[in-house]
Order: sequence, then structure tokens, then C-alpha cells
Amino acid sequence: MNEFLNKLSTIVGSTHIQTTGDLTKYEEDWRKRARGKALAVISPGTTREVSLLVKACLEERVSIVPQGGNTSMVVGSIPNDSGTQILLSMQRMNKVRAIDAANLTMTVESGSVLQQVQQSAEKAGFLFPLSLGSQGSCTIGGNLSTNAGGTQVVRYGNARDLCLGLEVVSANGEIWNGLSGLRKDNTGYDLKNLYVGSEGTLGIITAATLKLYPLPAAKLTAWAGVQSIEQAVELLGLAHKMLGPALSGFEVMGQFALSLVDKHFPQMKVPLWKENPYCILLEASDNESESHARTLFEGLMQKAIEAGVITDAVIAESLAQAKALWLIRENITMAQAAQGLNIKHDISIPVSQIPPFVMHTDALITQKIEGVRIVNFGHLGDGNLHYNVQAPQGIDPKIFLQTYEHDINALVYDSVMKFGGSISAEHGVGSLKVNSLKDYKDPTALSIMRSIKQALDPHNIMNPGRVINAL
Repeated sequence: MNEFLNKLSTIVGSTHIQTTGDLTKYEEDWRKRARGKALAVISPGTTREVSLLVKACLEERVSIVPQGGNTSMVVGSIPNDSGTQILLSMQRMNKVRAIDAANLTMTVESGSVLQQVQQSAEKAGFLFPLSLGSQGSCTIGGNLSTNAGGTQVVRYGNARDLCLGLEVVSANGEIWNGLSGLRKDNTGYDLKNLYVGSEGTLGIITAATLKLYPLPAAKLTAWAGVQSIEQAVELLGLAHKMLGPALSGFEVMGQFALSLVDKHFPQMKVPLWKENPYCILLEASDNESESHARTLFEGLMQKAIEAGVITDAVIAESLAQAKALWLIRENITMAQAAQGLNIKHDISIPVSQIPPFVMHTDALITQKIEGVRIVNFGHLGDGNLHYNVQAPQGIDPKIFLQTYEHDINALVYDSVMKFGGSISAEHGVGSLKVNSLKDYKDPTALSIMRSIKQALDPHNIMNPGRVINAL
């Protein structure tokens, strides 16, 4: 094995391979749900190095776990505890290779941090709209490998919709250069979309060509209170009607979720939460002017109040106020973590079915566990809820998790299927949900997925045990 590691060291240089010391930031997932042990942590600097590393690992049948910012919510980017897997950290591959202003595209390497990509686009006078709470640490490769969603999906789509081309190192170490900036290319199978969302199980994304948009002339944010999830959906319909394509974000936040932010981040001054079961965070991007955007937004709020859809609303008067409102939404996850371990769900439901889903599932869970608390929030605009379950007051969160996680997952997932949804909306499958997939995915779809995995990675060296269990 020392000979093998020496070979890898000659590929990337001795300073970019780690086998000893504190490797916690690579081996432990950020939620602290799992800890693995890598044979080595390797940080390639070029696509050619990735290719040579994969070929070397294939010869020895050593499996590879690619990792970007290690922000996976489903334990999808850390090694197992065998000490036999290579952890491939992509963070050195972080260059912006090109910005094509006329084509409205930028090409970046997969280890580029999302926030830096946003800033590079803005510096060039454009918008890259993918926006996530973890954007200061997550990477483009990870975003694409999980088909990340975030807060702008209503207008701009998921990561898949923002990607025009990929560069990928396949499981046999070959390099596919598909970095096309074309919006039309009907020359066979759509390989790009095969790798997007595959969580590193078919190959390693090394670079991507992304869509850019003109910077909006104005961006406005509003916060509204509603008395029910039905009214939240009604407000969404009204926003679509009155704002049209200007509607870029529509977030829902349950009262208990906001109470956790108020408790753990009291400096954030959460508006309207005490008197409303749900609050809504809306964003509109306007290409005309701020006055035009504000007129539209104020008209929406006024009509919604007159129709009894919302109780009250606050429209941000400055960029600082808008950021403060978004920080409240983004810190729900951190506030919940501060409250203790919890049972997380990243699910999608047709928007029309969200009210009956919430009513039905809330009732089932509260009947099963007295005093349980539901942290319901997420991207209502695209039907994606983070439907999490917190232990009853006074119950040790760790014991709650150990005792109830399996049963609660089954209850929520069964309910998701009852209302025509998916058990993973934007976080992926990883290792946490891989064993559940057989119960909630069409058998024919699973069979096709296994065939693809077998064809592209016959020796199962690419992030094994994630997404699909190879036969």
C-alpha cells in the first residue's frame, strides 16, 4: 500500500496528500452524524491529475470519495470507516476559466466556492443566481453533483437548469470535455444531465459551464404573516399572477422554526412570528427599476391584505434590511442545531398538495409522539419543504433520534408518497437515504439506475454505497 500511496504522491506532489494528522474536516460530515477514516486525503490541482489518480485507483480497485466543501446533508461526501478509501478533495481546483459575456456563460472549476462564483459573475456585470445557505463553503462540483436548489428556483431553476456543459473524469480515468456553452445540442444522449445529480457515483465533475443573467435593476424583499399553510399557497398564486417572472423567491417558515431563531439569535428581531402560524419571505427581481418593482410589490401586499390572505407585511427599505430578513431564514438550520439533534427531511410535494400533506403528516406525528415539535420551513415556491422533527421538551435529543428516527422517517416518507412527492428534493440521497430508495422509487427506475452504474463504473470505485446500492 505504501507503493500505491507513493504513486499517488508523485501525481499531485507530496504536499497535496495527507495520511496522518487531524483530518476531521474531511472525515466528519458537518452535521456530525458520521465519521469515517480515509486511506489518504488527496488534493489534485488539475483535471489531468484527477485522471491519473482515478486510473491509479482503478488499477488497485481502491474506491474514491470526491468532496467539495463537505456540506452534504445526507452523509454523501465522507469516506466510510474502513480506512481503505481515497478522499479526493477538489478545493484546489477553484479557478474561473472563462467568462463569455456575449454568450452569457462562465466556465469554472468544480472546487470553486459558490459565493466566489457569484462574486466573479457580479464583478463582470452578471448574475449567477444559485443561492444557498452554505454558499460560503459549498462548491460548484458539490452543487451540481446533488442538483442543488436553494432560494431562487422559482425563477431560475435548480443547479441542473443553470448548467450548460461539464468536464468529467470517468470511472476509467478518461476525460470527457463537454464544456459546451450551447443551449441547443441534439447529438445524442444528454451526458451532462446524467452526471448532474449523480453524487460522484458515475464520475468526477472537474469543471462546468454555467448560465449567467443580466444583473437585475432592482431586488426587493418582503416578509408577510399568514394564518395557515393554505393561505401561504394562496399568496404564492397571487404572487405569480401579479409579479409574473419577477418573482424569484418564495419561502415559508413555521412558527416553531422561527421561535428557535428568536431563542438562539435574539439579535435578529424576527417580525410577525408570534401572531402568525407561518411567515412568508418573498423576493422579486425587476429588470426595469426599483420604483417599478416597489409598485408591483406594494400592490401585491395591499391586495393580499384586502383579500384576507395575509395579516401584515414588511417590505425591506434597504439592502441591509433585506439581508437581515434573509439571515433569519438562513439561520433556521443553525438555530435548530443549537436546539439539539433532530430528524431532518428534505422533501418535495406538488404545491397544490402541500396543505393536505402538512395537515395529514402533522396529525400522524403528534399522535405518535406526545409533545413532539415540528420545524417546517422551506422553498414553498417550488414545493420543497424541510420538514424536520424536534424532540419534545425535556427529552434528550440523542435518545429521541435513536428511538424514533426510523419510525418517523417511514411515517413522513409514506405520507410524501401518498401526496405524490419525493423523499429527496435538493439534498440528494447520499448514504442516509440509500436503503430507503428501494421502498420509494419506481422499481423500473431503480433497475435502469443500476444498469447505468454497472455500465459506467463496473468496479464500483466511484463513491460506493451512495445513491444506489450496486448489486
